[in-house]
Amino acid sequence: MARLPFGLNYRPARLGDQPRFANFFPGRVLKLAFVADGVFYAELNEFFQRELASEGYSGCEVRVTPARTEIIIRATHTQDVLGVKGRRIRELTSIVQKRFNFPEGTVELYAEKVAARGLCAVAQCESLKFKLLQGLAVRRAAYSVVRYVMESGAKGCEVVVSGKLRAARAKAMKFSEGFMVHSGNPAKEYIDYAVRHVDMKQGVLGIKVKIMLDWDPTGRVGPKNPLPDLVTILSNESKDDEPAINGPVSESKLPVAAEEAPAAEAAAPAAEAAPVEAF
Repeated sequence: MARLPFGLNYRPARLGDQPRFANFFPGRVLKLAFVADGVFYAELNEFFQRELASEGYSGCEVRVTPARTEIIIRATHTQDVLGVKGRRIRELTSIVQKRFNFPEGTVELYAEKVAARGLCAVAQCESLKFKLLQGLAVRRAAYSVVRYVMESGAKGCEVVVSGKLRAARAKAMKFSEGFMVHSGNPAKEYIDYAVRHVDMKQGVLGIKVKIMLDWDPTGRVGPKNPLPDLVTILSNESKDDEPAINGPVSESKLPVAAEEAPAAEAAAPAAEAAPVEAF
C-alpha cells in the first residue's frame, strides 16, 4: 500500500477532500495520491481474485462519496458472495476495513450479478482455469469456451493457452473464431481482455482470453460508438418519385451519342420516302 510523507496510510480520497501537506508538497502529494489510488485498486482486485475465484469474480468498482466508500463486486454467483444471511459479505467488509484503516461504518461492499457471463473475459478465463484444474483436455476446454462466447452474441473470440501442455517442451496453442481487431481505438473499446495463471502438476500454464463485443446503441452489452469502418446505407422511402434501393443496381455505361446514332439512322430513310409537296 502506498504511503504519504511521514508514514501516513492512504485511503481513497473523498469528494472535496484536500490532500494533507498539499501546501508543503503540492506536486508530490498529488502524484502520490494518483499512485496510491492505483495501488489500492490493484491490491483490492488481487484479494478478491483469490477469495472469490470459485464464485465467478469478474471485477470490482470503487465509488467514493462524502459519507462512505462503496465497493461493488461483480460476480456470476452473487448468492455465494453474500453467504448465508449476508455472513460472507460482512466478513469481507471487515477485512477490507481493517486492512486499509477505514473508520467504522465508512466502507460498504455490494454484490452485483454479471449481466452477460458469456461476454465477460474474466468470467470465461476463470471458467477455463477450473476446467483445466479438473483434468479436462486443453483443446476441448478451450473450444467449449470459444463456442459459449460466440453463442452469447460476441463478434469474435480468441483463447491462448501457453506452457507445458503435453510434452516437456513448452508451446502455445491459439483458438480463435469470428472477427477480431488488434490495433487502434476500437481495440480499447471493443476488446475485453483477461489473463490468468494455472498451477498444474507439470508447471504453470498461462491463459489469455480476448472477446470482441458487438456494437450496441443502448450500451448495455457492448460499446455505444460504432466501428469507424461501419457503413450505413440509408433507404429512399421518403422520396415518392424514386423507387427504394433494396439491392445492387447496374447502370448502362454506354455514351449517350452511341445510343442516339441508331435512332437517327432509322429516321433518315423515313424522311427520304416522305413526298415533297409543291408550293
